[in-house]
Amino acid sequence: MKTFTLDEAQLLLPTIEALLKRAMEAKEAAETVEEELQELARRIFLAGGTMVNVSEVQEKKAAMTGLVQRAKDAVEEIDAIGVQVKDLNMGLLDFPAYLDGEIVLLCWKLGEEKIEFWHSVEEGFRGRQPVEGRFGAGNPDKTN
Repeated sequence: MKTFTLDEAQLLLPTIEALLKRAMEAKEAAETVEEELQELARRIFLAGGTMVNVSEVQEKKAAMTGLVQRAKDAVEEIDAIGVQVKDLNMGLLDFPAYLDGEIVLLCWKLGEEKIEFWHSVEEGFRGRQPVEGRFGAGNPDKTN
C-alpha cells in the first residue's frame, strides 16, 4: 500500500481533485441519461407501446456507457496513484499515511482547501480529527 506524508498528499490535491471532478461529472451525466431512458421505458409501458426512435435510444445508451467508462477510468487513475475514493457522491478521498507507526488515513472532501483531517482505518469519516499538531514539519517522525 502506498503511503503519503501530509505534504505529499497536499501537493497531489490539484491533480486528484481534477480526476475526482471528472469522475463525478461523468457519473452525474450518466445518471441523467439513465433517468431519461427509464422515463422513456415508463412512458412506453403506460401507453402500452409507442413508436420509438431506435437510433436515438441507441445513441443515449452508447453515451451512457461512455460516461460510465470515463468515471471508472478517472477512479482507477486515482486508485493507481494510491489514493482511496471513499464516496464518489460526496467527493470523499483518503490518503494512507503513517502516524506513530500506525497506518491512518488523511481525509479530504471536495470543497475543502487542503487536507485538514485524519482518521483511523477503523473509525472512518465520523472519527475525523484535525491534522494540526499531529502531522507536519514539527513532527518529522510522524510524517513517514
